[in-house]
Amino acid sequence: MRALHPLQVLLPTMGSAGDVHPFIALGAALKTRGHRAIILTNPIFQGLIEAQGLGFLPVGSAAEASAAIANPQLWHLRKGFGVIAQVIVPAMAEIYRLIEKHADEATVVAFSSLAFGARVAQEKLGVPSASVHLQPSVIRTYADQGMMGNVRLSASRPLWFKRGLFRLVDALILDRRLKEPLNQLRRRLSLPPVDRIMHRWMHSPELLIAFFPAWFAAPQADWPANTHTVGFPLWDAGDTALSSVAEEFLAAGAPPVIFTPGSAGSTMQRFFLESVRAVGSLGLRAMLVTNFPEQVPQHLPRDVKVFGYLPFSQVLSRAALLVYHGGVGTLAQGIKAGLPHLVVPHGYDQFDSGWRVEQLGLGRSIPERRYRGRIVTSAIQNILGDAAGEGRRKEFASRIDSADAISRACELIEGLGRPGLAK
Repeated sequence: MRALHPLQVLLPTMGSAGDVHPFIALGAALKTRGHRAIILTNPIFQGLIEAQGLGFLPVGSAAEASAAIANPQLWHLRKGFGVIAQVIVPAMAEIYRLIEKHADEATVVAFSSLAFGARVAQEKLGVPSASVHLQPSVIRTYADQGMMGNVRLSASRPLWFKRGLFRLVDALILDRRLKEPLNQLRRRLSLPPVDRIMHRWMHSPELLIAFFPAWFAAPQADWPANTHTVGFPLWDAGDTALSSVAEEFLAAGAPPVIFTPGSAGSTMQRFFLESVRAVGSLGLRAMLVTNFPEQVPQHLPRDVKVFGYLPFSQVLSRAALLVYHGGVGTLAQGIKAGLPHLVVPHGYDQFDSGWRVEQLGLGRSIPERRYRGRIVTSAIQNILGDAAGEGRRKEFASRIDSADAISRACELIEGLGRPGLAK
């Protein structure tokens, strides 16, 4: 359905491919509905975005993104956010200025969790705006938070403990990096200061789109008003032809185990070393998927091969098991394919992903610090031997309707351009 009143939709997003791909899916759907969609993000994604016929505005530089990805502290439980801040802090003013320059009366904004400049623009310029969160862990609650880092925050945890932990994380990690530069920008714009940036302020008061289903993370009573759980938005350039090398490997034997640390995992030597040891001892075939093949052991068993980017929508249904970092985009693709999961969280929302996979009965989670050959070997054996899990995987696979999730998000965004409808 094409819109009667075409909008210009600015889509600022910060992060790796898992953070950008959902916005490409959203932008492409908005374009089909007759709107002009423009993605604001790092230039490393420019070619991919423009290939979909979408507008692009650069935020930061490719060198900045590459430096963050190459930094081994990126995945450190306490130090990692400092690396991320080196990218997202300069982007605050950039995103604000881009919205200020390009917004007109027909403009609405849908911004990702870390695109704080868009939240400032919403306050200062009055541009109708929606928060778009891919992970439930960024929406805080005093009820059942799931996991915050590697700490379980269940409904039974005392309120004083949750309040204290949230404040401690804000003071020692988040506000320590974000508060002063954000408030410097706000002072220049004659806006009052804010604190506890990622507690409540980060969410748009107009509309919050949660790009995951309610069965994955149940809405909590104290989530921000006007929050909508719409489902998983699957997109991975699935129209890209699978390479002949990958096709030949998949066709040459039993379904393989797929190991990947995510698109930004460049310092995961031990993950691959232990993975190769595990499949070697079990005699399993494996595909090691990484953008950084230099981190893979040089000498591999005959039935273990290294691959760069693979369109998971074409590959996962032909695999036996998915072993990965816990990124929510890969997680959703794995659920859709009906695959068992072995999640190896390193930081951020990944612990929460692993916990939710276990709660749904879709697989196991082993923290990176415990990811060792014998432990991994045992886990893989147990997961592949769980015949009863196949029914659960099929059930949840049938629940994923990416087209519906994206359509619902589009309708909500269109409602921003028609006051009173985005509710």
